[in-house]
Amino acid sequence: MRITELLDRRSISLDGAPSSKKEALDQMVALMVKSGKIRDEKAYREEVYHREEEGTTGIGEGIAIPHGKCDAVIRPGLAAMVVKNGVDFDSLDGEPVHLIFLIAAPNTKDNVHLDVLSKLSMLLMDEKFVEDLKNAADVDEFLDVIDKADQEKPDVDDQLAAQTEADTSTKICRILAVTSCPTGIAHTYMAAEGIEKAAKAAGCFVKVETRGSGGAKNVLTDQEIKDADCIIIAADAKVPMDRFDGKKLIECPVTDGISKADELVQRAVNGNAPVYRADHPAAEKEKGASGGAGHKIYTQLMNGVSHMLPFVVGGGILIALAFLIDGLGVNVNSLSDEARANFGTITPVAAALKGIGDLAFGFMLPVLAGFIAMSIGDRPALAVGFVGGMIAANGHSGFLGALLAGFIAGYLVLLLRRVFSVLPESIEKIAPVLLYPVFGILLIGLIMMYVVEPPIGALNTALNTALTNMSGSSKILLGIIVAGMMSIDMGGPFNKAAYVFGTASIAAGNYDIMAAVMIGGMVPPCAIALATLIFKNKFTKQERESGPVNFIMGLAFITEGAIPFAASDPLHVLPSCIVGSALAGALSMAFGCTLMAPHGGIFVFPVVSNPLMYLVALVAGTAVGALLLGVLKKKIQE
Repeated sequence: MRITELLDRRSISLDGAPSSKKEALDQMVALMVKSGKIRDEKAYREEVYHREEEGTTGIGEGIAIPHGKCDAVIRPGLAAMVVKNGVDFDSLDGEPVHLIFLIAAPNTKDNVHLDVLSKLSMLLMDEKFVEDLKNAADVDEFLDVIDKADQEKPDVDDQLAAQTEADTSTKICRILAVTSCPTGIAHTYMAAEGIEKAAKAAGCFVKVETRGSGGAKNVLTDQEIKDADCIIIAADAKVPMDRFDGKKLIECPVTDGISKADELVQRAVNGNAPVYRADHPAAEKEKGASGGAGHKIYTQLMNGVSHMLPFVVGGGILIALAFLIDGLGVNVNSLSDEARANFGTITPVAAALKGIGDLAFGFMLPVLAGFIAMSIGDRPALAVGFVGGMIAANGHSGFLGALLAGFIAGYLVLLLRRVFSVLPESIEKIAPVLLYPVFGILLIGLIMMYVVEPPIGALNTALNTALTNMSGSSKILLGIIVAGMMSIDMGGPFNKAAYVFGTASIAAGNYDIMAAVMIGGMVPPCAIALATLIFKNKFTKQERESGPVNFIMGLAFITEGAIPFAASDPLHVLPSCIVGSALAGALSMAFGCTLMAPHGGIFVFPVVSNPLMYLVALVAGTAVGALLLGVLKKKIQE
């Protein structure tokens, strides 16, 4: 199949003039529809936009290759547009885009079109080819340029299989590379072409394995890996890594293989790469150009957050259902103060759901700490982190203590690995199953009990005392403080201090404080849920998928639903949530809202005085928190 067979004359525009990226994508989709290859324009457009949200397809050098693969595509096709004056496309190099190719790929097992699209992607790395396309006088010349290049260039498999030269003995460095992207259509092969060109220019031997939609091509052999000086992994999809054990290895996003190929090759030539260890990858490998200490900490943190998320979602939904069942099954106004304190466990079904949900929540902090530790110290650190997280969950340090426990446990195991490395080989072999668990758990227990917990406990007591002494001061200021505290650590000492103060106020007959406390705890999950819907480019795909669930948890007064988001980006998420909560608490006090139940969220609104204005306060705090999240958080590059 020729590249021009995928192009329809009706889907080529040589005088495009979109004013924005959105307008450019819409015009490209409209061009594709003209070819008759799309059965559902709306569904295809949504898929193109969804792909763009995962990471820009503006690859730099004035080129963009957006694509959509879905059931809305009848048969594979291409649409093309030349934008003489350029358009801002959020490209990797920040430069305007002048040439756009849109790909339409069907969800079929027939992948004959993939090699053709891959070949086009590699051709677009040729500056002369791109210039000839941009300067084409008409559609016929545009198609002729493509057809001529298609005929002269060998097929993708032949290009990949060709070595730099027959005699490789004079090469200054032997570089192997693997490129892969989630779709496996364009970026995979453009990165391969970029690395190959950069390596040839530097006088290096190079071979690139591509892992696209059509499977692995030009696969690296064991002997080639053994002889290699450095490996470059430019991938956003999973790559088999064990085979590279003991080799110098650079790992980076697939887009770096396109835009930063020269830098990667120079690092390989200079030997500026860590040695990869298959049995302990997390502590050794580097994540591309952004692989500094900050990025390592972030990836370690996200390992804990991603494993914690199912416990938060599953447990939170069950607890919310328990409150809903009690809210429908009992008259809240008729309950005594003691019965209200047990809201969510009054009916048998609610009690069962609440018990299961609480149990799931009980695993949340140990799992967070355990998998942070594992990302640092591999499997031996998992148990050590779990124990540290459990101590934090059962003590006073909560969420923040669990974060500390995870990092302490991980680096504690790395320290033990060094200490035990001097032991005889016969003893060292049993270290992971005997020495690491015993000494690791003992040390993390002592550190948590005697180093982390005492200051956090003292802080908790001080907070309670300070709040009690403030109860007679300005109500609005008090509302700001207690509601804001609910967002500071979401289950930690600040949160607990505010909540305990609110429940104690109920016993003393001060119901307005509990109203401010509860609304302060409801805002963070609701604000995050709203932000994931409005500011999609500020959240990862996993966060966008789980975000709306936070509406349920927030409305049920389950602040912990916000913890995974706060843990992944505390410097931006926490201030946003604190401001939103503080505003909601201030408005609750200003509107004279009161609450006689210590829990329940929206399900106990029947016992809230002035419920309509209480809802207004919740909406205002949620909106402000979500807006701040959209402003403060950085765009995600997945």
